[in-house]
Amino acid sequence: MNLHDTPLAPAAEALPMLEVVGLKKHFPVDGGAKVLRAVDGVSLSVPRGQTLSLVGESGCGKSTTGKCLIRLAEPTEGRILLEGHDLAAMNGSQLRAMRQRMQFIFQDPFSSMNPRMRVRDIIDEPLRNFGHGRAAIRERVAQLLARVSLRPDAADRYPHEFSGGQRQRIVIARALALDPGLIVCDEPVSALDVSVQAQVINLLMDLQRDLGLTYVFISHDLSVVRHISHRVAVMYLGRIVEIGTRDAVFGRPAHPYTRALLAAVPSARQGERAPVEVLKGEIPSPLSPPSGCAFRTRCPMAQPRCAQETPPPRHIAPEQQVACHFA
Repeated sequence: MNLHDTPLAPAAEALPMLEVVGLKKHFPVDGGAKVLRAVDGVSLSVPRGQTLSLVGESGCGKSTTGKCLIRLAEPTEGRILLEGHDLAAMNGSQLRAMRQRMQFIFQDPFSSMNPRMRVRDIIDEPLRNFGHGRAAIRERVAQLLARVSLRPDAADRYPHEFSGGQRQRIVIARALALDPGLIVCDEPVSALDVSVQAQVINLLMDLQRDLGLTYVFISHDLSVVRHISHRVAVMYLGRIVEIGTRDAVFGRPAHPYTRALLAAVPSARQGERAPVEVLKGEIPSPLSPPSGCAFRTRCPMAQPRCAQETPPPRHIAPEQQVACHFA
């Protein structure tokens, strides 16, 4: 049975680990004469112990959203509630204390580590920053290496001595050091071979099961997303156009953009082809997005109303929302 076919206890679902309301991230351009709307009103929630995946084409705002969620990028507007505490309103010591509860895994593990530091120092750096004692740090590093299936002697080696998959395991170990509740994973397996991808994804799922971790998983690979997710949010030009359970989004996609993305995924069955809904044209610039529905310039269902009214998100099923006038 798939890990995500096992229902969580009602108590775990009652209070979201993460709740985001009206998140925006705008960048002034040309001295403020123009505004690039990288994230433009994202709202979502992630229950404890579950995985929400953000999917969409390059440039849709996925990574910027992920960085805003843990204040690696400063949001322009909105609320970001981690365990009920509004990160967007925090500064100084309050925000520093909350950083122990949230971590980020980057796409390229090698560039996210100091190549001159031994693995031991890479993993224990967060522990030293928060004042843990030497004996406790040594014990914790040994535990973390074992947790990600690396040998104890890995602690005395340097990043260049490891394969890509092993480096990502080191980064995961570092992310676990302070016992976080939320981890944002930004394309964490896209740079790895397919067989290694599966190993790292299975490791993340095992850690979620054992430690109760909550993930925001950013990816363009819908096959990986289908395997790891509880819920899926589809982003287009800084906004969420569809969000729902994994089974709802993959089994009953409602937005034409979602259907086009899924149609582009190769079928595992030889000779079987999904109905093709080819995306035409390029994603518009967030500097000058289309009026009304941002997807209308590429949408096969577009009507005059789409240019005049921005479709609000609405429930089409208890577990599924879509922002489309005609879904």
